Amino acid sequence: MNLGYGSVIRQKRIEAYMEMDSLSNWVNTSGSKAEGLTCTNESDRDLIMACPNAVCLEDGIDERTIQGHITVFKMNMPSCNAGYCRPLLLRLSPTCHPAIPESLCADGYGRFLLSSTYFVDHLKKYNLPIYVNHARAGPSLPWTSGPNNFDAVRALRCHCPVILQKWASRARQWPSPDIVEKATSMGAFVTPIGFKGSEPYHIAWRICFNTAEVVLVNNLNDTQVKIYVLLKMIVNDVLKPKAKEITSYLLKNIVLWLEENNPQTLFDSGSLFHWLLEGLGILRTAISFSQLPYYMIPERNLMTERRLDVEQQHVFVSSITNMIDEGPRILMRLKKVRQAVICHPEPLLWYSTMRTELEMLDLELMFRLTQCTDENLMVDETVSIIHACAIRQGYIAREVLCRMRLEGSSVNDVIKVLNRTFIFTNDGNIR
Repeated sequence: MNLGYGSVIRQKRIEAYMEMDSLSNWVNTSGSKAEGLTCTNESDRDLIMACPNAVCLEDGIDERTIQGHITVFKMNMPSCNAGYCRPLLLRLSPTCHPAIPESLCADGYGRFLLSSTYFVDHLKKYNLPIYVNHARAGPSLPWTSGPNNFDAVRALRCHCPVILQKWASRARQWPSPDIVEKATSMGAFVTPIGFKGSEPYHIAWRICFNTAEVVLVNNLNDTQVKIYVLLKMIVNDVLKPKAKEITSYLLKNIVLWLEENNPQTLFDSGSLFHWLLEGLGILRTAISFSQLPYYMIPERNLMTERRLDVEQQHVFVSSITNMIDEGPRILMRLKKVRQAVICHPEPLLWYSTMRTELEMLDLELMFRLTQCTDENLMVDETVSIIHACAIRQGYIAREVLCRMRLEGSSVNDVIKVLNRTFIFTNDGNIR
């Protein structure tokens, strides 16, 4: 069954976002979009936006090796929680983002630290008014542009070769040495969020490896990708956490640990359900003991940041145990799987084909619109491929509309589908 996670459409998504990112040297798409695991309008597009002309260095790197126009911080990690640091100013350059000097705090010893809290607060002043800007969410400042939602985190690039080498030198079954080398070459970021409950919270920053993790997920095989997707479906459709007690990021770490610790020859289509149960077992243990090491820095415990109370732990553990005991039938609890199973094969295949083509056109349009937008955010709409994509989308929309009406769908159902798939102009045309 085609639920939108096939290798062809995944690769198209991955390539499309890589191409869009390549048009800028400071924007990196991360999360499910960069991993090809969600369609264009299914969820927010996560962005890591590296501040230009600023870098944070691991202890032992000589700041004199960094070009003079770049603002330099040192990763002050003693007394911080594992996976966090306090950026200590070594050199301030006038070419850095203005939010940086506005967010410096004296440490009482004649030095200056960069406050994560002040940094995000000051960034709000530089939001573009052409977007619909939303309230701060952790380290991010989300915004909406048309039908697209963005979850953007401003970060500092981070040079931490010792941390990355420690990860790279672990004994492992996966990934291969060339992928390990590629992941380490992606470097790291420090993002403006402290460890919950730590003191002082407002000057701590989290060390992240978003681009390296994208490389790792994009090198999972088909069975491993399906394990990750099914775990996310189970959390969303069955466990239904109310306050992000169990996130996709936790599940990603579980899958990465599974792959690293087991021979790759064991991950094939026939073993999918076995490994799904293994993943659920790891999740149950993590919740029970409030312990799940971060894949890149194992000393950081991801579960201490979830703060589950005893009642929540009991409910989640009980639900997961019931699912493991239930066996393969748990798949019928998943909305997408259930709909695919009860649907007739021919219309399911037809609608899946239409959806896949529409999304490929949408990805092409997104890239071309980004490519053809100037510094004043004006789009060159004379580009022929933009018109060709839009015309083809309109044709598919009419086909879908006709078929849905012939099959007895109500007008409201048809409008809902079209609104979810297309952008309508003021005159009612589809673009």
